[in-house]
Amino acid sequence: MIDVSMLDEILESLLLVSGGGLKVEEIATHLEIKTSEVNASINRLKEKYGGKCGIHLLTYNGKVQFASNPSYSDVIACVLNPIRERDLSNAALETIAIIAYRQPVTRLEIEQIRGVNSEYTVQMLLKNNLIEVVGRKEAVGKPLLFGTTDEFLKRFQLESISDLPDYETLLESIKVIGGENESKSIYNEFEIPDEEKDPENVDLPAEEEVPDFLKDEEGLQKVG
Repeated sequence: MIDVSMLDEILESLLLVSGGGLKVEEIATHLEIKTSEVNASINRLKEKYGGKCGIHLLTYNGKVQFASNPSYSDVIACVLNPIRERDLSNAALETIAIIAYRQPVTRLEIEQIRGVNSEYTVQMLLKNNLIEVVGRKEAVGKPLLFGTTDEFLKRFQLESISDLPDYETLLESIKVIGGENESKSIYNEFEIPDEEKDPENVDLPAEEEVPDFLKDEEGLQKVG
């Protein structure tokens, strides 16, 4: 049992050392305190780490994590030069919005909505950990089903999928984060197929191929 009066400082230390998201229930279990006490501490830390502070406290899907203030993302990007959200093309932004609202959804279903081949955009979203394979659909070819990840929730500051705004509002939010300039897009390094496809004339393989970087993954469930 810890001294609850020092909970805020202990939680700060845990979040700093972990680097990733920690489950609130697991924190409470290991510290032998009530979940409500952890949540109260989180609320106090949100007041401390908010506004113009360089560090913000995020809560999503029952987890809590330190993150940089999105207001300074451009400055951080200039120094660290990661693959930034604004480097995603409009095709990727449109695709992830469809997945967020239709999940679990197959690539063919995405293509029926978008009207173009979406294989490349789905692959890139997978590699950037914004979506994940959640199972297989009981249909011809047993196609993979995709859903959003915790990384998606973090990037768009949502606590859970139930907090999604209406579709148009999400698209505007994604565009703000993604930016309008496609000249710097990581997609411009490759040829992106954009020809129209007739979903009814698509030839399905006996079983949809799993991307190379997922072939070692186990436990993909079949979802009807």
